[in-house]
This record gives sequence, structure tokens and C-alpha cells, in this order.
Amino acid sequence: MFLSVFDMFKVGVGPSSSHTIGPMVAAARFLDHLRALPFSVQGVRASLHGSLAFTGVGHATDRAVILGLAGFRADDYDAAKAEAELERIRADGTLTPRGLPTLRFAPKSDLIFDYGPALPGHANGMILRGTDAQDDVITSVTYYSIGGGFVLTETELEQGKDQDTGPPVPYPFKSAAEMLDMATRSGKTIAQMKRANELSRKPAAEIDAGLARIWSVMTACIDRGLATDGILPGGLKVRRRAKGIWDALQRERGLNQTAPHTINDYMSTYAMAVNEENAAGGQVVTAPTNGAAGVVPATIRYWLDHVPGATIKGVPDFLLTAAAIGGLIKFNASISGAECGCQAEVGSAAAMAAAGLCAVMGGTPEQVENAAEIALEHHLGMTCDPIRGLVQVPCIERNGLGCIKAVSAASLALRGDGVHLVPLDAAIETMRQTGADMSEKYKETALGGLAVNVPNC
Repeated sequence: MFLSVFDMFKVGVGPSSSHTIGPMVAAARFLDHLRALPFSVQGVRASLHGSLAFTGVGHATDRAVILGLAGFRADDYDAAKAEAELERIRADGTLTPRGLPTLRFAPKSDLIFDYGPALPGHANGMILRGTDAQDDVITSVTYYSIGGGFVLTETELEQGKDQDTGPPVPYPFKSAAEMLDMATRSGKTIAQMKRANELSRKPAAEIDAGLARIWSVMTACIDRGLATDGILPGGLKVRRRAKGIWDALQRERGLNQTAPHTINDYMSTYAMAVNEENAAGGQVVTAPTNGAAGVVPATIRYWLDHVPGATIKGVPDFLLTAAAIGGLIKFNASISGAECGCQAEVGSAAAMAAAGLCAVMGGTPEQVENAAEIALEHHLGMTCDPIRGLVQVPCIERNGLGCIKAVSAASLALRGDGVHLVPLDAAIETMRQTGADMSEKYKETALGGLAVNVPNC
């Protein structure tokens, strides 16, 4: 099983990888489908189903679909151009994507939120249709946004196309047990095995440049969040808090009067800065999702700024180790909140961050696996219940606590010798089973939990 570090960590825009980036990717793929047809279409329609419908407005899914059909991409998103194009489309009722004729598309009538039963393949489903001059449907494709910005058509999902079909990799582990066995036999760290796998698909210079860009975008996102205040969009009037907390922490430095637990405030603030940027539609890195985007970068920032001996040269090993753990979780369970609740998002992110931190602090592969297990185990059962469907409450603070748990898990693992009772594979399987048993109202539908018990208007 191989999932690239660049699939696990993707540069995109907020507020959601499954509800914003995924639909934008699906729309781009539909444009390619239209370009390949032997006949021309005159218009397009879109319908959103399941979680994409229930929390689509709060997650900006409608905007993502419209912009994707207009030719915008998440990895090079220009906010100013996007806003101007949205206004034009709403006024003119047309799309002008490259390589296609002008297409009819009136957002109010051609973009439908279907609140009926979810489509059979996944909780995040959407159908894109092409129409002729009489407005009859002449082509249709069903897409599923399966978490973390990954998108499959209905046919691909049925054929298992989410599995890797590339050339063999030197260390093809499908479970944590296989990963540890390969590490023992090879004498390599998890990061070294992951890098060797990456090298079978990309040259070293491309890998190094890609990892450097991931961290550059992550740390820039933290910095923007720490420097920006104001009210987040969406109507809840949630106030940005990261800048105020950060400013207070800077004033307290050097006073020798801060409590030891203040370090938790630093960790939380780094994570909250990222997720406030995400909630505002800013540029973030899926880690492994947008809703959990703050945990990994906050943990890296904590390590670099607060742990003696930390060096930026270790960031690639952190990311590679984290991606290895994230790949195991995605392959054997899920990273989708709409599929398994927030245990699959912040829980997965905490496991990835704990593993990465343990690795760069000298942990053995066994200790790294233990760190990931501890972090995931203590997120089991966590629901996804965003108020008004916005990726704000409880999502922003939840990332801060996920970072704290990740650091604690890594520290506990480093205090041991790697021998422990519950293997990571068991925690991952438990998360999958818990997600399958979880009521749909607790899986990113905003129909249960805090979403219905806190006044939101």
C-alpha cells in the first residue's frame, strides 16, 4: 500500500478538504469529462447529497462547485479573482471554462442541495450533469469526496480505484505490524522507509522541494493567523482569538511568572491560528484534512520553537513519518468526518503529529507506533458536530487540544520502550467500527450534538 506524502499533505483553501477542495476537484474533473465528449454540451447542473448538502453552505461547497466549474483550482487559488468571477457568474448565469463553449449555469436553479438520503457510495456525494440546448441531461457523472480532498467517481469507487496501482515500492506496508516488521528487518526508520517509497515515484530533488513547500505553507498559515484578528465569516460572529492570545503570551515572556502549563497555550494558539485561517477561506495544507489542518503544523512549530536541539532539517522526517501513519489510517479506516466523525479528522491528525514528534525526538519505530496509538486511542468516539455547519465551533479549539494530546502522547511513548498493550492497528480498526456504528447526526451533518444544543442565530 502506497499513499504519497504529497497526497496526504496537499496545499488548498479552507474551510474543508472534503466539502471545499474535493468538490472543486470533482468539478475540474467534470470539465475534463466534457472536453473529451464527442458532442458539445450547452449547460451544466449540480446536485449535492448527504453531508455535502447538510453542511455544504457552511463549508462553502456551493462556492467550491461554482469556482471549480469555472476552472479554478485549490492549489493555486486566487481569492480576488475568484470573488470577481463568482459575481459575474451570478449576474450572467454562464460559465466560461477553458476549452469549452460558454455554458449555461444559474447557481440559484442549477445548484441543488438534496437533503434526502445520501448516495450509496459515501456520505459526501455529488452529481454533475451536462445539458443540451433544450436543457435535457445528456451526460452525468457521480463523484464522491472521500475525505482529505480525495475524489473518486462512482465507477472508480466500485472498482477500488482508491488503491495504489503504480509501480512496486520497496516497503509496501498495509498495517502498523507490517511497518514495524519491515523496520526491524531493514534497520531503517519509518521516515527512511517512507522516503525510499517516495523515491520509487519521484526524484529526490522534487521530494525535497515538495516537503519544503508543505512546511513553508504551513508555517506561513500560522504566522498569518497569529497576526490577524476580526470576526470569522458565516454568521456565527465567532471572534478570532489566536492573535490576542499570542500578543498576551509575548507580553508575558521574560517575566518569570508564567505557570508551566502556559506551554499548552502556545500549542493551542499555533493550531487555532491555522484553523482560523481555514475558517476564513485562507490557504492551508490538508493534514490530513482541512478541519484538522492545525494539529500537525502546530506540533512542528512547538517542536522547533520550544524543544532544545530542534532543527528545521528534521521537518522532512516529521512529515514523512506523519504521512506513513496517516496512510495506514486512511487505508484501514477513514480520515473523513462525514464517514467516521471527528475521530477520523482530529484523531488521525493527532496520531500523525504524535508519530512525527516522537520520530524527530529520537524515538524508535516501536515508540513512534506507540505514540500514534496513544493519540488515536484518546480521540475514539469523537463526533463531528459543527454549529451551523461551519468549520469553527468546536473545530478551531479542538485542533489546539489535538496538538496538546499529540505532544503528550509522544512524550509518554518516549518514556517507554515501545512495548504496549493496544497496537495501533487495533486502535485504527476500533475507530473504523465506531464510525460505522455512529449515528449519522454526529457525522458532519450538523443534525446533532453541539450543532443543535447551542443557539446559533
